[in-house]
Amino acid sequence: MSQMPSQHEEISITWSDFHQHTQLLAKQLKDIGEWVGIIAIARGGLIPAALIAQELNIRLIDTICVSSYSNKTGGSYAKQSELEVLKTIDGDGHGFLIIDDLVDSGKTAAFVKALLPKAHLATLYAKPAGKAYANTFVKEFMQHQWIIFPWESKPIE
Repeated sequence: MSQMPSQHEEISITWSDFHQHTQLLAKQLKDIGEWVGIIAIARGGLIPAALIAQELNIRLIDTICVSSYSNKTGGSYAKQSELEVLKTIDGDGHGFLIIDDLVDSGKTAAFVKALLPKAHLATLYAKPAGKAYANTFVKEFMQHQWIIFPWESKPIE
């Protein structure tokens, strides 16, 4: 018996929606307390981290660089692969926000939470398989939905 290919539903996020969701996330985070700084998960967390830093007046920003998608040359849907850690962070994350755009399978989030157990992981969007790893998120999508961010485009050839 052959396996049916998975069905994806594309959800395009506009700049306006993205900015509104980022402001909502920042408000939730402000209501939680004061933060020492932000650790953005590169690359997806870079843009939301910059906007949240602006909203919360945070100037200390660092990155953790982890790749979990194999289809690096683009295409319809990248496939998750083994984590490739390019840059990490010292410490336990106390007082820091970890910011990402989306928690999908939870693989990257689980790794980062294990590395920085006292940090607060906040994402704009969450899917069922990974949402337990996010301490705070704004909107949930179904696992089969593929989120297309406003800055995503076809690779330059």
